[in-house]
Amino acid sequence: MDDRQKPLGSTFGAQTTASDVLAGVDLYGKLAVVTGGHSGLGLETTRALAGAGARVIVASRDCASAGKATAGIQGVTVERLDPADLYGVRSFADRTLSTGAHIDILINNAGIMASPEIRVGPGWEGQFAINHLGHFALTTWLWPALEGGARVICVSSAGHHTSPIRWDDIQFQRGYDKWLAYGQSKTANALFAVHLDSLGQRSGIRAFSLHPGKIFTPLQRHLSQAEMMAAGWIDRAGSPADPTFKTPQQGAATAVWAATSPQPGGHGGLYCEDCDVAARAEASAEPFVGVRRHATDPAEAERLWSYSTALLAASGMEGLIVDLK
Repeated sequence: MDDRQKPLGSTFGAQTTASDVLAGVDLYGKLAVVTGGHSGLGLETTRALAGAGARVIVASRDCASAGKATAGIQGVTVERLDPADLYGVRSFADRTLSTGAHIDILINNAGIMASPEIRVGPGWEGQFAINHLGHFALTTWLWPALEGGARVICVSSAGHHTSPIRWDDIQFQRGYDKWLAYGQSKTANALFAVHLDSLGQRSGIRAFSLHPGKIFTPLQRHLSQAEMMAAGWIDRAGSPADPTFKTPQQGAATAVWAATSPQPGGHGGLYCEDCDVAARAEASAEPFVGVRRHATDPAEAERLWSYSTALLAASGMEGLIVDLK
């Protein structure tokens, strides 16, 4: 196991905002791609990166809404990308590669949480397909634009605590549980960063995953008021009731820190929270704090990479897979 999975002593913390992280940082000349960069944490990430001088491509399945949300943010362009549509993902990658631009930062942020059962492509479970597979394909197909120095950030969640990869039933063919499906997809995000970093180091590519914190965003669109009340997130009036929730600006901070700070630069493949490398969950007395070993196991990460590649090949995408072994 990776004994580097321990805090580095960052000067930032849970209350830090994305703007705090980038205070005094000059990203002029840098190019960032943020999936889902027009809503919730993604929008705050886009604002912070653009505010520090970066050019930002907001990759969104709803370009009209993305255009309205990002109007007036200098340096931002919007491109269509739906992680559920692999041919659309390939089209986005091809368009981006055709410009010859180097991507300095790729933030795989778009996702869904605890959705009703949906099936994607040839019948893949929707949360696994959208949260993991779409970003797996996007990142590997953008590889030529990432080589030579880039950071890839995979937005995971403390939700990974609820489920490792369910190798006996990844696609939930034997009964669907929306929270286990979400947890598995977030474990997949973390494991993807582990193996991606292992493969990418020789090309100057480093990868990190992270828990942004609990934040009220459109991610909760599939949850009822009763569910959020039962979880202690809101009160009967619908007002926030959990003081540990962050603002969207605070929630975006860890992704921005992992993408730009020199402090974690030589480490890679690690899971972060509160603008630092996270500790092991097994060493914490608090629930849903730190990272569980099943989300950082290199053997599991390599197995997931092989499985993901095989899924894409079986769906008829053989000619589109980049061999990074």
